[in-house]
Amino acid sequence: MDQVRRDLPPEAEIPVLNIESADSQFAAAYLSFSSQFLKQNEITDYLFRVVQPRLSAIEGVQRADILGARTFAMRIWLKPDRMAALNISPAQIRTALAANNYLAAVGQTKGPLVQVNLTANTDLRSPQEFEQMVIRQTEGATVHLRDVADVVLGAEDYETAVNFNGQTAVFVGIWSLPNANSLDVVKRVRAEMDSLQKELPEQIQARIAYDATAYIRSAISEVVQTLLETVLIVVIVIFLFLGSLRSSLVPVVAIPTSLIGGLFLVQTLGFTINLLTLLAIVLSVGLVVDDAIVVVENVERHLREGLKPIDAALKGARELVGPIISMTITLAAVYTPIAFQGGLTGSLFREFALTLAGAVTISGVVALTLSPVMSGYLLESGGEEKGLSGVINRTFDRFKAAYGRRLEATFAARGAIYAAWVVIGGLALLMFTQAPKELAPSEDQGVVFGILNTPANSTLDQVTQSTRAINAQLEEIPETDFTFQITFPTGGFYGSVLKPWDERKRSAYKILPELGMRVAAIPGVQTFPVLPPALPGGGNFPVEFVIASTAEPNEILEFAQQLQMKAAQSGMFAFPPLIDTKIDQPQSEIRIDRDKAAELGLNLQTVGQDLAAAVGGNFVNRFSVAGRSYKVIPQLLRAERMNPEQLRDVHVSGPNGQLVSLSTIAALHDSVTPRALERFQQLNAVKLSGVAMRPLDEALRFLEDEAGKILPKGYSIDYTGESRQLRTEGNKFLPAFLLAIVLIFLVLAAQFNSFRDPFVILAGSVPLAMFGALLMTFLKMPNPNLHFFTDGWTTTLNVYSQVGLVTLVGLVSKNGILIVEFANKLQEEGQSKIDAVRNAAMTRLRPVMMTSVATVCGHFPLTLVSGPGAAARNSIGLVLVAGMAIGTAFTLFFVPAIYLLIARDHRAEEAKAPAKVAPALESST
Repeated sequence: MDQVRRDLPPEAEIPVLNIESADSQFAAAYLSFSSQFLKQNEITDYLFRVVQPRLSAIEGVQRADILGARTFAMRIWLKPDRMAALNISPAQIRTALAANNYLAAVGQTKGPLVQVNLTANTDLRSPQEFEQMVIRQTEGATVHLRDVADVVLGAEDYETAVNFNGQTAVFVGIWSLPNANSLDVVKRVRAEMDSLQKELPEQIQARIAYDATAYIRSAISEVVQTLLETVLIVVIVIFLFLGSLRSSLVPVVAIPTSLIGGLFLVQTLGFTINLLTLLAIVLSVGLVVDDAIVVVENVERHLREGLKPIDAALKGARELVGPIISMTITLAAVYTPIAFQGGLTGSLFREFALTLAGAVTISGVVALTLSPVMSGYLLESGGEEKGLSGVINRTFDRFKAAYGRRLEATFAARGAIYAAWVVIGGLALLMFTQAPKELAPSEDQGVVFGILNTPANSTLDQVTQSTRAINAQLEEIPETDFTFQITFPTGGFYGSVLKPWDERKRSAYKILPELGMRVAAIPGVQTFPVLPPALPGGGNFPVEFVIASTAEPNEILEFAQQLQMKAAQSGMFAFPPLIDTKIDQPQSEIRIDRDKAAELGLNLQTVGQDLAAAVGGNFVNRFSVAGRSYKVIPQLLRAERMNPEQLRDVHVSGPNGQLVSLSTIAALHDSVTPRALERFQQLNAVKLSGVAMRPLDEALRFLEDEAGKILPKGYSIDYTGESRQLRTEGNKFLPAFLLAIVLIFLVLAAQFNSFRDPFVILAGSVPLAMFGALLMTFLKMPNPNLHFFTDGWTTTLNVYSQVGLVTLVGLVSKNGILIVEFANKLQEEGQSKIDAVRNAAMTRLRPVMMTSVATVCGHFPLTLVSGPGAAARNSIGLVLVAGMAIGTAFTLFFVPAIYLLIARDHRAEEAKAPAKVAPALESST
């Protein structure tokens, strides 16, 4: 900053550095202040003096910006005809203002006993004092400022219009600190607003125009409701499988115990209760009961074999120490790549991953300590064949027998099973590459934003006429609660805040196309309604594609226009992508004939100062009112600068105090220039922005392919906003997924003391579960505007579904762990490999089914939710439910078959060991 300051003109003000969070370009809340009686500058002054300081002092508020402010300023509206008649130039008025409005620091007197502070009225403080200011006095003739100008207590600028429900207003935008909790900040702002309401003048009405946290609060409420539904469903599933209240009580108690432990870890780690930690708790409900279910089922099995409850509990728990530790560490380890991943995914899901890992770890401890104790004292021998429990056990025995017959058929056709395994794994990989991809599913956040694109030569008056028509269209939408607009001559944005989710029948997705058609027909502006990005850090549009080069902007623009035409012809975009670089800004250059100026004795510096003083609107100095200072701004009346030709009549300072008409020495030359010159990574850049009608990844790939054909050497492409996030975050999934697989493999290898068994577990379960999960993404229609019967139960491949896929690896591996661990134990007891894996699969059928059904049913409510935040929960729920259901069905047949192919024959190894020992003994004797 200091390096740049020396290059700025002397008149330039000192630059101000603001630090902002990149999470969102919108404030956490917008407060509206309006009045039917007070002017905007009067409302603004009250906000500056009273409201803004109080809001800025609230804990967690970074700043409170006043939008649409009309800050008081002393406007000196110059009259060029009177100035010419009285031989006064604009620069003379500016000099007189600087000389006669001076704040003097006189000091104080110092007597032997008394000192007195001194002031002098060298500054001007009211329009009347400015009017009486002397500009020139010669030969008894005095020219006052009122003789050549109208003095008005007006505003610094008139280039912003703010409206709330169509009424002129002034907004205060509340920005939270990057490390502050927006919910807490806005809660404090609401409390302060209630206090301010009691002190506001009667003429001012205040209201919260937009609250970004309303969506978060509603979404949290929805998640809490889903949590209660999940707990209820899991409890019912457990009871239906066990058929006994006593048996059901053991895993049911594990739910609150594990969740309380998980929340303790949340608090210990300094996390907050937010959407993702709550979602982790919802998911953990279906996970924390798994280990307790396995313990209860194993104890009941030993009870049926005739053991006493305490003995059955001890034996059952001891048998499951290894599997439960393996399952717990496996599921906790699978979240490690997510928790410590960088970028947006890591920031978003770190708390989610660690909360889930903590709850699962505690559930493993509960399963090995509390669950066996409860089983030993609650379960009774002989009661499993009576009543509902007996009916369920007999039904399950028939199911077990049917499974055994099909398992035998699987063993007889192992070649076909291995071929099917290869085909299914290949299909899973194919579906992953072909599934529609996006950063995150769009959410109904209860608001629709609109971006204004205005002509280059538009004025605020012209744009305001169009925005009034837009507001009328917004208010005709029955779901609209209230509207707000912030308009500039160069553009602006507006918003339609919708009624609460339970008070409207249509979602924001269905309202958006209708609103787009309504506002598209409004002349004067180009406007595009959009939904706010689902994740922080997004831009105005989902597609933001940058072309950068060292070439001139007009050359880059030509290639951007070719790419724009290709995009429009593809039909993949809602409208032809917008180009930010526009070379259409009209400019009139005042070309001074230097020879004529020299002949007339003119100084070009003086000419420039006169023109700047007349047209520029720059402030000279400040005046004070009630303890605050405001700018003094001389400028030609607007009626005298409606077009460049009127500037010909402006007179500039000449020799001997005489004025010279500008038309005498200058001519106007019209041209067109860029509105702005954009830079990206220190290169000249042009950005294309738009809304994709296909998945975002597909739209970006199209632009990338076409850019590769169009752009010559020396050009590069890049992204901003949501597109950049997709390209940077989308490539991190595969490394995180593979790292999760490697971590699980290493954990299982250490637990089983073998590399074969982990391979059997992972190969027999993970590809099959991936097939089921990715089926929900592959069947998603790429074009969201073409309704298909799969729309209600499919999703895209996004950050939420990717986290679901990683979670699925740990979940489905637990089934394989139960089967493989027990099969190894049966082999060690003397059974053959095929008998061991058959008996292990049939013995572990019930706990596998119970844990899988509990997980599927516990997560099933996520697939049915609607309302705020539903898309993210749907996405992760569909992947988990489909993957777990289909993966479990396959695992029950594929794991035993792969076990026969790859696993070690422990009985054969034990037979070899004595054979090696015998010769050694003979030789020693």
